[in-house]
Amino acid sequence: MKIFLDTANVEEIREAASWGIVDGVTTNPSLVAREKRDFNEVVQEICSIVDGPISAEVISLEAEKMILEAREVAEIHPNVVVKIPMTVDGLKAVSVVSKEGIKTNVTLVFSANQALLAAKAGATYVSPFLGRLDDIGTEGMNLVRDIVDIFDIHGYDTEVIAASIRNPMHVTDAALAGAHISTIPFGVLKQMTKHPLTDIGIEKFMQDWEGAFGK
Repeated sequence: MKIFLDTANVEEIREAASWGIVDGVTTNPSLVAREKRDFNEVVQEICSIVDGPISAEVISLEAEKMILEAREVAEIHPNVVVKIPMTVDGLKAVSVVSKEGIKTNVTLVFSANQALLAAKAGATYVSPFLGRLDDIGTEGMNLVRDIVDIFDIHGYDTEVIAASIRNPMHVTDAALAGAHISTIPFGVLKQMTKHPLTDIGIEKFMQDWEGAFGK
């Protein structure tokens, strides 16, 4: 499973990229707005740090405007993937721009039917939102399994990005469910590196070493 970082914070991206485990980055209007910087400038800088797919979202809601905006966003860098919301207008836009060779990430997916339609329209990626489904008492991971199964049965090339990741168990479960990618907030990524027994083991090794050889 590939790991994307879900953030627009350049310092977080730079740090995570130094670990050698980041395959791409996803952003959205909310994440970019927090940075209080020019949108194009942020996306260009992210592309200079991570050599992989970088999702940047349109803010238009009408198909024709989405199409125009998608073309502009795609021009920022060859690695840019245009995020488009799962709506009827979004499907229209994906259908048009995908035929032009623009990669798309259909976001805000909450059902297998939505994912199926996005794949039919030509989406490069679909992003089911796990945490938000869990918030309303629905098992988000079942959705990932259903989408993966449908795509496998019918031979769709569209990749599944497990999104709205809230904790390390979401990442483990998404991997087991067959998600091609998990897009993970930096805080959760840091949590994934930790385990109390690892800390105890390191402390014991250091105590034994210092006991035998001194500091």
